[in-house]
Amino acid sequence: MTTGLSFLAYTLFVAVYSWYRLRKENLNSQDGYFLGGRSLTGVVIAGSMLLTNISTEHLIGMNGSSYKNGFIIIAWEVTSALALVAAAVYFVPKYLKMGLTTIPEYLEKRFDKQTRALVAFFLMISFVVTILPIVLYTGAINLESIFDISKAFQISKQQGITLTVIVIGLIGSLYAIMGGLKAVAVSDTLNGYGLLIGGLAIPCIALYNIGNGNLFNGLKSVYEFAPEKFNVVGSADSVLPFEVLFTGLVINQLYFWSMNQTIIQRALGAKNLIEAQKGLLFTGVLKILVPLIIILPGVIGYYYYGNSLYDQQDMIYPELVKKIFPVGLIGVFAAIIMGAVLSTFNSVLNSAATIFSIDLYKGYINRKSSDSKLVRVGKITSTILALFAILVAPLVANAPDGLYQLLQQLNGIFFIPIASIMIAGFFTKNISAIAAKLSLIVGLSFYLTCTFIIPVDLHFVHIWGIEFVLNMIVMFTVSYLYPSNKVVEEKDTYILDLSTWKYTKHLSAILCLVTILIYIGLGTYS
Repeated sequence: MTTGLSFLAYTLFVAVYSWYRLRKENLNSQDGYFLGGRSLTGVVIAGSMLLTNISTEHLIGMNGSSYKNGFIIIAWEVTSALALVAAAVYFVPKYLKMGLTTIPEYLEKRFDKQTRALVAFFLMISFVVTILPIVLYTGAINLESIFDISKAFQISKQQGITLTVIVIGLIGSLYAIMGGLKAVAVSDTLNGYGLLIGGLAIPCIALYNIGNGNLFNGLKSVYEFAPEKFNVVGSADSVLPFEVLFTGLVINQLYFWSMNQTIIQRALGAKNLIEAQKGLLFTGVLKILVPLIIILPGVIGYYYYGNSLYDQQDMIYPELVKKIFPVGLIGVFAAIIMGAVLSTFNSVLNSAATIFSIDLYKGYINRKSSDSKLVRVGKITSTILALFAILVAPLVANAPDGLYQLLQQLNGIFFIPIASIMIAGFFTKNISAIAAKLSLIVGLSFYLTCTFIIPVDLHFVHIWGIEFVLNMIVMFTVSYLYPSNKVVEEKDTYILDLSTWKYTKHLSAILCLVTILIYIGLGTYS
């Protein structure tokens, strides 16, 4: 009873606060609905980026993976800081200068309209097939376990998870459909920092208990129980070999934090470049701290449970939460987890609606659409995608290497081909539009073949690296045979103040140094 009341109280507080902040906003304009009125501050951007990225596929999936594999999976997180530096210093200043609403918009300016449409279509598929269902399912696992919904309704565990998927999907879609990006960002800020505090409380309380009142003694006990779990340098046959940091992982991180619509849309909604850079670099700081929330608890779970949940790794985090949290706090943390699920879910919905409305509907179906018409189309798109994701979510159960690993494998289908043409567009002038389109098809076909049709004995992140090189070879070869006649101009739209934040270089250097020191420090455990 106490758990349920505290859950409802916190959830209601976030909803009321979001309504209060949005009550005077104009949500019928294109910028108002899709970009939060270009009014987001650095603190809001960082909180929203963190919670858009860190959802239950991380809390459940990464803690499950660290329980099984240890700290080697930290690469997914700490290397994000380097990509956020690149976004703050190079990419986002260009986006804001050009006045972009979507990433595919850039591709039309650099290549042609067909490239923009093709990438927009790929992104829509990736949202529906990969991110949305896994976010819903991992959230349902956590909440079903905490509240024991199957027992309360006297149904099977799978039915309980399915029921939770439906409820989360309906609530999450309401945020995105009714309030647009500003509603998503405001609720994210509360839940994001709540997740940071609540998430840090779990390992702290656990280590305090293990160490009989001393956190460091607790950490020492966990380390001595399984020192191999603290190694960050993965072997060649591990779930994440160290070598992938220098092949496909760098491309994936660069895409995710610098070119991914769901993430970068927050920076596009900034009130000026200073706030955008603050938001991106603050997010980098938070990503350095995030392993304490989504990796360390899994290793602590191994201390408590040993190999007993080895075949059910995605259950370790909910079990740990129930074990160490007092009853009253479980409800509050469950509400924060709910917020994490809703954040990623409604953020992806909002991005999908933005891409469909701006890049596809206005680009091909109704070029003279008014802002209010585009907003209506966006709301309809969000509704359809939400319903589809709810139907697909239960199908992602029982991923052999865990749900987070499955998510990354599926993301590679679209992320690397799009990253290839984006990077080629930014850093070269002679890549032609036909070369970019052909590269998308070749890269997509190569990855699907090597990963799912005729699997090769090579880690999928290495395949990302090979695919990137292949895409570049295709683009340079085709562009040599069919050169581009287009002159690319990055005209300043003068929409925002593009003055640079004075601490951008300082904080960027610190983030790069800390990332290197983490590997030097924890690499000694290998």
